Amino acid sequence: MLDKHYVTVEKLEGKNNPNFAEEVMTMYFRESTKIIAIIEQALEKPPIDFIGLEKYIDQLKGSSSSIGAKKVRIEVNQMGKCIEEQEEDIERMKTIFKQLKKEHENLRGRIEPYFRLLRQVGPLETAQRPR
Repeated sequence: MLDKHYVTVEKLEGKNNPNFAEEVMTMYFRESTKIIAIIEQALEKPPIDFIGLEKYIDQLKGSSSSIGAKKVRIEVNQMGKCIEEQEEDIERMKTIFKQLKKEHENLRGRIEPYFRLLRQVGPLETAQRPR
């Protein structure tokens, strides 16, 4: 679901910004949800503007890669391949897009409870050896 890029995001947290990963993921979901809605609209309105669609797919690919959303990125890559190979198979793209939305929602459904749990636990202090 998440790859090493997400671990890197978490490592950027510190005392001055203890919720950095949550903030990054919140921004990701805000923006990616908008992009997914735009892609969905584009797929529903023939004739499809494949050049415009590719721009949004590239945006989603970049943001998903940077936060480590592995399964979302895989589906985005599949959509990108359809366009690159000029396979204007709309039904195939819609099938891939359906899976992309599912992976996006699965990620959101798992990461949000994770952050709620982290907020409940609070910041972790490093154990110190007694002197």
